[in-house]
Amino acid sequence: MSDDYDVLVVGAGAAGLAAGARLHQAGARVRVLEAAARTGGRAFTDTATFGVAWDRGCHWLHSASVNPLHAAADELGFAYLGPGSRQARPTHLGSRWADEAERRDIWRAIDAGFSAVKAAGDAGRDVAASLCLDTASPWLRLSRHWFGVMSAADPEHVSTRDLAAYSDTAENCPVERGYGALVQAVAARAAPDLDIVTACPVETVDWSGAGVTVTTPRGTLTARQLILAVPTSVIARGAIRFTPGLPVELEEAFAALPLGAAEKVAFRFDREVFGLPSSSHVDTLDLGNPARRPVNFVINPFGEPMAVGLLGGSNAADLVAAGPQAMADFGLAALVDAFGADIRARVKTAATTAWLADPLIGGAYSCALPGLAHMRARLAPEHAGPLLGGRVLIAGEAVSTHAYSTAHGAHLTGLAAADAALAQLQGVSA
Repeated sequence: MSDDYDVLVVGAGAAGLAAGARLHQAGARVRVLEAAARTGGRAFTDTATFGVAWDRGCHWLHSASVNPLHAAADELGFAYLGPGSRQARPTHLGSRWADEAERRDIWRAIDAGFSAVKAAGDAGRDVAASLCLDTASPWLRLSRHWFGVMSAADPEHVSTRDLAAYSDTAENCPVERGYGALVQAVAARAAPDLDIVTACPVETVDWSGAGVTVTTPRGTLTARQLILAVPTSVIARGAIRFTPGLPVELEEAFAALPLGAAEKVAFRFDREVFGLPSSSHVDTLDLGNPARRPVNFVINPFGEPMAVGLLGGSNAADLVAAGPQAMADFGLAALVDAFGADIRARVKTAATTAWLADPLIGGAYSCALPGLAHMRARLAPEHAGPLLGGRVLIAGEAVSTHAYSTAHGAHLTGLAAADAALAQLQGVSA
């Protein structure tokens, strides 16, 4: 495989697919290279495991009113639920269900924690989110759990300033046929014959000359420009070698924006066992065992007899390290406490994710380390482009200042990188 292109895109996740489609539509000679055997990256709808769609990765159309993939879902016929509220949801406390007053108190405590973190960030303080939490709160463990799920990191490793920069309209809509499937459909509609080569990891990127040369196990390719749309953890651990090496400013930025741990444990039952409406939400917190971590569930998603548990931060990381059975046991134990031991016999299939252990990805999504929120801006085209001689641009959720950790954030950075590449190509041509 050896050829010349206008642009090579490395990575076929939401950002790489968006960039490749935009470039193809504009008439550029583009090829997308993907290390995995499939496209989509962390946007991955699995229909094989349970016989119905469930998202192993991103699932919610975040900030729907400003999310371009929301309009695409309407145009492509992808149904989704309207935005709901997580407040005062049913919460099991290990031996009993929380009463209404406790439920409201729990969510006041959780909201107060997020508000305190945002206030610190808005005030310009770039410190660990944990410093803003009420350590005397009886609901501290559940607050920490929600920071782990939403930021993929424990609050000690979450920058207040970075979290405050995140823009959320609270319109978060789950996609019935899968968000990953929607991301694929959007790219296929934009560029149905986009040139994508899977199972083709890029080993080296040489940007020392007038263009860019990349090597893969399947050959060498050259291009005038390259868009790097791979997770920060992949770059930080040196999975791709650069000649010359990346500028120190960018190496520091990749290291400052690690992918944390956010995982799922899912169960399909042979019948409905919970007695709850479609797409209900339940939290669990064992008050009698302080060492036991909380977990929250989506119950009967879109009417299917399933439960999908969300895990984050160090708890998710520990369970990935312990293995799929340990993760399944952890999730099922919480469900049994809440709904009774009889549901064990009704489990038909279980599945777990392990994004943190995937060598081609290395985690869930980025969150800036405390004190390093400013590093995110270094990856933007206007900053990284000149540092890389105008030949290499960076895309992906980690590049987005206000929509990092989201599929639409990744999508928008892919479009921005493609537009910057097209402008550069036109400038060179002129």
